[in-house]
Amino acid sequence: MPDQLFTDMYRDTEHLTWAPTEQVRERGRRRTRRTRVAAVLAGAVAVAVVATGAVALAGGPDAAPTPVLPATGSPTPTPAPSATPTPTPSPPPPTGTNPAGPPSSPSTADGRSTTGSTSPAIPTAALLRASDLPSGYRADGSDMDGDWSFDFAAMYVCADTPTPTAEQRAERGAVFRKPVESTVVERVRRYSADGAKATMDWVRRTVNECEPDGQQSSLSILDSGFVGDGSLLIRFNAQGVVSYTLFVRQGDLVAEVWLDTLTDQADVRQVARRVADRLCLGTDAC
Repeated sequence: MPDQLFTDMYRDTEHLTWAPTEQVRERGRRRTRRTRVAAVLAGAVAVAVVATGAVALAGGPDAAPTPVLPATGSPTPTPAPSATPTPTPSPPPPTGTNPAGPPSSPSTADGRSTTGSTSPAIPTAALLRASDLPSGYRADGSDMDGDWSFDFAAMYVCADTPTPTAEQRAERGAVFRKPVESTVVERVRRYSADGAKATMDWVRRTVNECEPDGQQSSLSILDSGFVGDGSLLIRFNAQGVVSYTLFVRQGDLVAEVWLDTLTDQADVRQVARRVADRLCLGTDAC
């Protein structure tokens, strides 16, 4: 038996005439437009009311006072205007300082450092230039990575090596290359004055105590004491591969220069003199 609710609905709507679908859609669109227009008009009225209130507040003495709302808590006090402090002029920078940044290391007109061991920084003037080397060498940055150092070579050639005891305070280096033929690497380190002397003694002791680890390997001092406060020219022979390293000390600075295949004695001595001269631009000891 059919449900009574559906029977009644069918009877009441049996003879109704339904509007076409397009007409129903058009009515919906009109209703939507009316709703949007009403919303816009309401917003415009609200803006006008606010503007009118602002004009009234900005008016003369006859303007209506702003109503005071009942207090709901402790009133917030209005802070008193603070006096603008009169700026105090900054004192002029001390003579010899750089107002745009930290003071630079004192130096002479030729770029020589006048700080000696009081400042560990090593000026670039204390390093070799390409012009200090035989013709054909060109500067190639400051990347000193590699197995060229005296310490590494000594450990490769000798069965055992003494441990250096001096603690360095700063380090700086430069690399020079002669295409295909040779590479020169310089590393300048700053120690205390006693530490620099101890480093030269360590180099000499390492060579003298070296017991070659192989019949074709050797480590020897070719020359010493020819420039600066101390100097050593070391010859390495590692399984038949020969290279030269130069040590020069000036005060608290020690330069280690790997000469690679630069072996001509006249060239080596010229480079050693230039190393000593350059180091004097980084220490007061000269």
